[in-house]
Amino acid sequence: MKLSINTKKLFLLSICSTLVLFSSLKLNAQNDFQGQAIYQTKTTLDMSSWGSRAQQMSEQQKKMIAERMKSMLEKTYVLNFNRSESTYKEEEKLEAPGAGGNRWGGMMSSFTGGPQYKNVKENLLLQEQEFFGKAFLVKDSLPKLEWKLESETKQIGQYTCFKATTTKKVDEMDFMRMRRNNRDTDKEKKEGDKVSDSSKTENKESDNPLDEVSVPEFIIVTAWYTPQIPVSSGPGDYHGLPGLILEVNTDKTVMLCTKIVMNPKDKDVIEQPDKGEVVTREEYNKIMKDKIEEMRQMYGGRNRGSGRRN
Repeated sequence: MKLSINTKKLFLLSICSTLVLFSSLKLNAQNDFQGQAIYQTKTTLDMSSWGSRAQQMSEQQKKMIAERMKSMLEKTYVLNFNRSESTYKEEEKLEAPGAGGNRWGGMMSSFTGGPQYKNVKENLLLQEQEFFGKAFLVKDSLPKLEWKLESETKQIGQYTCFKATTTKKVDEMDFMRMRRNNRDTDKEKKEGDKVSDSSKTENKESDNPLDEVSVPEFIIVTAWYTPQIPVSSGPGDYHGLPGLILEVNTDKTVMLCTKIVMNPKDKDVIEQPDKGEVVTREEYNKIMKDKIEEMRQMYGGRNRGSGRRN
């Protein structure tokens, strides 16, 4: 049976229309792809790093401090993601009675990050931050993570996860990784006269509270990702693996995914934040250091510091 020229044209047009329709449906399916993951994070409080101060505390005092800091050390975060973008923010919850008046918690909240936006295609990281009442938008590139893919696997919920490790550079103003410097180490004791000669200099430097703490330059990170969810994202600023990261372990912090909802009915809008003064991470860290120095001078850091050392 031979087709007329008009019939052939209609047949070819029909095929082309069908192909265009399928391509459009596939593209829409990709654009509509979205998921939500809930993460529980927990950071271990190591009071032994506080030096002689911790030794002078009773177990009851240590327990009281740990309880007050629990809201900072144990948090729940929500990650909304599509194929290239994600938002990561702390789950909103009601504060416990009296928590709003906790001066320590209020001050430390200024050092922790707000909602975060990642775009793996554009290599973009945006972090909303409020510091002593002023809004900032910290703009940076995603951290470069050289992952080593391992063959070890484990099950997290219904997902098979693979192990990956990397060494990550730590932000110098990462409060959760700050450790109190120990001035009574064996190394300093062996230096003898050198320590005695520099004691005046040390006392002068310790007027600045940042001189009493240090942050490790690098940390070892172990992550578990699942190729069953093919997106290169994860909690916080972690990314770059061939599957969604469901668990992250560092020196003192564990981030574990406890729930995943794929293509939820009520999807959160994933978009770039635009509120706050735009600054780089380096500029923002300098702002924090300057503010700490301003507070030290305002509240008499020199006298208070020498009192702590007695």
